[in-house]
Amino acid sequence: MTKFVLAGRADCPFYAKAELLADYLQKNLPDFRVHKITQHPHVWEEWLNDLCKKNKWDHKNSPIIWRELLDRGGKGLLLGGYNEFLEHAQLYYGVTSSMTTEMMKVIAQENLMTHIEDEREKEALKQLIEPLNVWITSASCLPCYHLIPILTSGEVFGMHTEISITLFDDEKTEEYLQILVAEMRDLVSPLLQSVSICTRVEEAFRQAHVIIILDDHTDKEVHTLEDCIRSRVPLCRLYGYLIEKNAHDSVRVIVGGKTFVNLKTVLLMRYAPNITHNIVAVALGVEGEAKAALARKLKTTSSCE
Repeated sequence: MTKFVLAGRADCPFYAKAELLADYLQKNLPDFRVHKITQHPHVWEEWLNDLCKKNKWDHKNSPIIWRELLDRGGKGLLLGGYNEFLEHAQLYYGVTSSMTTEMMKVIAQENLMTHIEDEREKEALKQLIEPLNVWITSASCLPCYHLIPILTSGEVFGMHTEISITLFDDEKTEEYLQILVAEMRDLVSPLLQSVSICTRVEEAFRQAHVIIILDDHTDKEVHTLEDCIRSRVPLCRLYGYLIEKNAHDSVRVIVGGKTFVNLKTVLLMRYAPNITHNIVAVALGVEGEAKAALARKLKTTSSCE
């Protein structure tokens, strides 16, 4: 089985000519398969540069054609551009293309219009799919930075669940959050439908399906249980009120961090009584320390150490 990938700028005449030749070969040769990719002219150069950098190829023009040794997505073997593909077809299959330059240009414009229409349909369909709204509190803290790639990988909510992430924190952190948003968009995760920032308390947890509560960066060291409770009550009372007021009816709340996780969980249950069954605590720091201590005792290694 011979599998080729034909990629090009949507308005490229040479892509149009190569496409017609590839379609002919696929129709007439049982062991010839082609996968076609078009990119809008505005994004073609960047897409091509990223592709060549990833595969360590040197190619500058449209189209680019490579042979896949495995199934689509596997490591490819670069063939070249239109001229190399035409030579390959002549040498191995005795087939050439007689398409005129005028016809190439006509088909190229048709390809561009088709590509634009397809993108519009995809965008419209995307708007119809309601993503899972995930809110992260204290989003300027370091754990949030490391948490985001995990959430967008598909390992947490599933490989077919699109998510929308909202970063919630104080107004003074907005500049940092903007930088974080830019980095999130660079992830180019197919599951990340949108990312936004919220610094207005009254808007917090709007239509949230999942809320991840991290350690508040204003947490201060306390020495007595009374001080501890007193320091957490106002924030948990506020969060509880906002969750019940703004969040989705089936919201799930995950309380994480290293400081007073169980206490914050109990307080949230008190101040958000309608969703107590959907609030859980995840004391990752304590768990990791316990695993590391046990690993040292057993003279082995721990992934959490």
